[in-house]
Amino acid sequence: MATVQNIVIDQGTTFSLDINLTNDDASAKDLTNYTVASQMRKSYEASTKTDFTTAKVDNTGEVTISLTAAQTATLKPGRYVYDVEIASASETLRVLEGLVTVTPQVTKV
Repeated sequence: MATVQNIVIDQGTTFSLDINLTNDDASAKDLTNYTVASQMRKSYEASTKTDFTTAKVDNTGEVTISLTAAQTATLKPGRYVYDVEIASASETLRVLEGLVTVTPQVTKV
């Protein structure tokens, strides 16, 4: 079962979120043979998506999802849904999910 964490993204700014994944015994999850993917959509059924850039930190259970300022500038303010999944040859796990609130940008350069 995925952990639920709602996030806020300020339109037109750089966004980054660090996620620490653990096993049931609280040890860091070894991500050596896993890939990471994360997307946000206006609704669960929406065909339009925004892919987060994902990165594993030394396979020690730490994952980062991020968007550039240029990417967030194109997002319309409002509420979205997102999740983060890890996958290996033997399993796919949703590790994080929730709502994304995109707040509108006032200062435009």
